[in-house]
Amino acid sequence: MAEMQPLTMENINILPRPFRNFAGREDTYNRPGDRNFVIALPVDVANAMRADGWNVKTLRARDEDTPPQDYIEISVSYKVRPPKIFIITSRGRTAIDEDQVAMLDWAEIINADVVVNPYHWDINGRTGIKAYLGALYVTIHEGPLDSKYADIPLAN
Repeated sequence: MAEMQPLTMENINILPRPFRNFAGREDTYNRPGDRNFVIALPVDVANAMRADGWNVKTLRARDEDTPPQDYIEISVSYKVRPPKIFIITSRGRTAIDEDQVAMLDWAEIINADVVVNPYHWDINGRTGIKAYLGALYVTIHEGPLDSKYADIPLAN
């Protein structure tokens, strides 16, 4: 199998909670410390990724007027190579680290661009590609007071 390069996707839709777990909280489907989030995929992208071996899944439609939604879960790991994560606001670009990334669970994200690193796995004869976060740039919605007080320095 040829080595796959990181995949860059722009203007993606990061699904809201409960599909976001940047904090790594334990729940029914998540071990404690496992950080991840889910992005929606257009049908053509999902089909191409499935054909390449990515673990693409489909959410069932909630009603007959809504089509099913393909998605992929992206793991956020700081164990080997920490991801680059930036929040974009009217004040500029701010890097966030492992101690701050949980804030994205509740952020009102209006745009996101992502670099996904593929990891080929082979366990007991089964193979696939797991998605790991390489970089994430998220533009956050700012309310009217955020703009009003943006120039006032934070007190220590």
